[in-house]
This record gives sequence, structure tokens and C-alpha cells, in this order.
Amino acid sequence: MFPDLKDIERRRKKLGLTQTELAEKAGVSQSLVARIESGSVDPRYNTVVRLFTALEGMKGKEVTAAEIMTGDVVGVQADNPLESAASKMKEFGVSQMPVYDGDQIIGSISERAILAHIASGTKASALSARKTRDIMEDAFPTVRPETPISVLSVLLEHNTAALVTEHGETQGIITNSDLLKVLHK
Repeated sequence: MFPDLKDIERRRKKLGLTQTELAEKAGVSQSLVARIESGSVDPRYNTVVRLFTALEGMKGKEVTAAEIMTGDVVGVQADNPLESAASKMKEFGVSQMPVYDGDQIIGSISERAILAHIASGTKASALSARKTRDIMEDAFPTVRPETPISVLSVLLEHNTAALVTEHGETQGIITNSDLLKVLHK
């Protein structure tokens, strides 16, 4: 007995496969995979066998944090003016970053946090002179390089980013946009 056909899409995404990649591994067309996932076609038994066999063959090959992380982590010191943090975000094209006290990560800062303070009535000129530590949020959760994408996607439902660390050293950062990299493999 096979799992429900609806499991095809769930398993495929968990493994970080595109419809095209699954189709190639199963020896079927991408359009057939798309129609099966959408429920618009009732596939033949042998097609179902090929799809689930291909998915089973990929088990244990789930995309990991190390494969999708951004390696150059941009951060800001806690005692830097908030204006400095905002400038760094703009310069590097990031919407959140870790806040450091020396080499130690003590929090995070995001565009969302800055905009929330502006929306609450704080004047931008007064806000820019404040220290980053004054409005920083909790530090991002940390994961190991081998953490699977299924765990990362759950973490990022509740956090704006996760840091990839190994032996106490920051290796990279993962945001929701990094999770989308699996679609472009």
C-alpha cells in the first residue's frame, strides 16, 4: 500500500527537489508530476510506483543548512548608533542581522523592529541617534551545518533568520529567501 498521492508534493519539497528533478529521477514528465500534485490526473499504478521509488531513493539526501546558507554574515555592534545599523542593512541589502558585543552575539536587529518604533511615533531623527542595543530583539536561533531544511523551515516560521554555527564560530545565516534557493537548484 502506497502513501496518499498528496504525499508526493510534501515529500518532494522536504527533499528540496523541483518537480523537474523528481520527474527526471522517476522517468516521467514534469507536467505529469504537476498534474498529479494538483490532483487533476489519476496516475497509473506504475507511475505511482516510480514516483515513490524515486522519493524513497532520495531519503537521507534532504537539503541542509550548509547548502543554502549565506556565508558572509553582516552584523553590527550593540553600541553602534541605530543609524549605523540601518546604513549597513541598506548597503548590504539585508533586512535583519545579528547584534554583537565584541565577538559575542547578543541579539538581532531588523527593518521590522526599526519600522515598528517609527510607527509607534518615535521620530526618525531621535531613533537614529539611539544605540542599536536599545531596540534590538532576541538573538537568532542557531543551527548546525547539517540541520535539514525541514527543521529550518519550522524555525523560520517563528524567526526572521537562523545562524549556522560550528565549534562556536558563525558559518552563515539563513533567512526565508535562502529557503527559496531549493527551488532554483
